[in-house]
Amino acid sequence: MNKIKRVVLAYSGGLDTSVILKWLQDVYECEVVTFTADIGQGEELEPARKKAIQLGIKKEHIFIQDLREEFVRDFVFPMFRANAVYEGEYLLGTSIARPLIAKGMIDVARKTKADAIAHGATGKGNDQVRFELGAYALMPDVKIIAPWREWDLTSREKLLKYADQHGIPVDYKKKKGEAPYSMDANLLHISYEGGVLEDPSKEAGDDIWRLTVSPEKAPNKPEYVEFEYRKGDIVAVNGKKMSPAQVLTELNRLGGKHGVGRLDLVENRYVGMKSRGCYETPGGTIMLKAHRAIESLTLDREVAHLKDDLMPRYAMLVYSGYWWSPERKALQVLIDHTQEQVSGTVVMKLYKGNVITASRKSKQSLFDYKVVTFEEDQGAYNQADAGGFIKLNALRMRIAAKRR
Repeated sequence: MNKIKRVVLAYSGGLDTSVILKWLQDVYECEVVTFTADIGQGEELEPARKKAIQLGIKKEHIFIQDLREEFVRDFVFPMFRANAVYEGEYLLGTSIARPLIAKGMIDVARKTKADAIAHGATGKGNDQVRFELGAYALMPDVKIIAPWREWDLTSREKLLKYADQHGIPVDYKKKKGEAPYSMDANLLHISYEGGVLEDPSKEAGDDIWRLTVSPEKAPNKPEYVEFEYRKGDIVAVNGKKMSPAQVLTELNRLGGKHGVGRLDLVENRYVGMKSRGCYETPGGTIMLKAHRAIESLTLDREVAHLKDDLMPRYAMLVYSGYWWSPERKALQVLIDHTQEQVSGTVVMKLYKGNVITASRKSKQSLFDYKVVTFEEDQGAYNQADAGGFIKLNALRMRIAAKRR
């Protein structure tokens, strides 16, 4: 590692990565290239550029990239085709962003001929695994520096002291200790962890949430929203054609307005510990329900059940950082094949934190009124056939019952 000449740092401009930038210069005596991804975190990114310049980074070695469309098109949408949910509730908002950031770092590393990458993920969390598995999958011989696993700056106070000693600008709120939790935001969600949330017995205060109103304060009148699907992806909202990032942005607005998508969860981290996190995923919550609604019309029963069987495995792969693994890619081929006929329109009703399916229709619908009707079906279905069907399926149980 002492031969490292140039390193690409995943850089946000915040306290941790600003300290890391200076620490890399001091400890590794190497040239630092900063990479900042705009994946819809809703922050102005130019201050990160200015701070990097302040810390001695060359202008040509500062990379700020707008990846919002790529994020939704190539990562979020494919994941939602799988209806992926981790441990029954978590919509994987943080998890799905990490493989894209890893890809961005590796692309910049190749462009600048860097021989290492660095990140600000701690040694206790999942993100270190996600960043590094992705990096190794895309650049097998890359060297990785994870300062939180190396340095002795093990507390917020030590980070602030280091920043003061080296003239690193620090956000006033962090300096005054007014940040009661850690936040991570992108176009799919915002997560809140640590600080006041580390006691799972205490309810998260209403002041935490940034994207959504509380259901109690949401409009008293429901709102109906129509989605047009093509091969498993939303392509229009209320008749207006939109790009993937535009779709998710609009769904976040609608969901936030109606108090949709709040989650308070104790989850099992990949590294082994349990952690409590609060998540806001308004657009994703709507997408999941709407996608299952259009699939209910267009997917064959056994294909739908197979997808449901595979979904927890797929979700675990995303959660644990295996996006670039051969098994996730293989699952994606199968999932995408199932979506060939998943087209049509769905109308969802949003009301005080709820997402309710109002209607769905598709030219590829497998719903046959003539077969399913309680009225006269004119011979479309012979009810007498059911007797033999039931007896054959009961045969093994009847034999076992006689033995007993």
